[in-house]
Amino acid sequence: MIETGRLILRQVTTDDAVDMFDYLSDQDVVKPMGLDPFETVKDVWDEISWYSSIYEVGTGIRWGITLKDSGKMIGSCGFLNRIPKHYRAEVGYEISKEYWGQGIASKALEAVVKYGYHHLQLERIEALIEPSNVPSQRLVEKQGFLKEGLLRHYEFARGTFDDLYMYSIIKEDFDCMF
Repeated sequence: MIETGRLILRQVTTDDAVDMFDYLSDQDVVKPMGLDPFETVKDVWDEISWYSSIYEVGTGIRWGITLKDSGKMIGSCGFLNRIPKHYRAEVGYEISKEYWGQGIASKALEAVVKYGYHHLQLERIEALIEPSNVPSQRLVEKQGFLKEGLLRHYEFARGTFDDLYMYSIIKEDFDCMF
């Protein structure tokens, strides 16, 4: 569990499925993730199972972003494609559209990146972002991530090849900021 002023980042359970369905069924939330909107709560259970599986095999960890005052889960943030041998991982996040522009994603991302450096001994954290997702680019740039370049046709999602920007931050850069 990770705690910030307004948030608790915690393990996701099946009790969170309805809250998750609220935002994972929203086209605007899932499109930048390369996904189609979730159609059923069972789709959410599969997502929760994936969160558990990446933790069990050591390739990632995903926290539910919950509001302290209500306990409502409004998004998730965490690492995937972790390669301990090389001290690196990708960071990913999504948040309910209802909470966009309130600084919540920024606080959650900062807390997760800090956890990655201090508890997982990461040296490099990457973020892969669609060129059209300008708000997400701004978010990582405010956290100190640098745009390294465009990965052409990097991912096949929703029946098409997507280009993605590669952003990264290394531990030394993060330590200088925070």
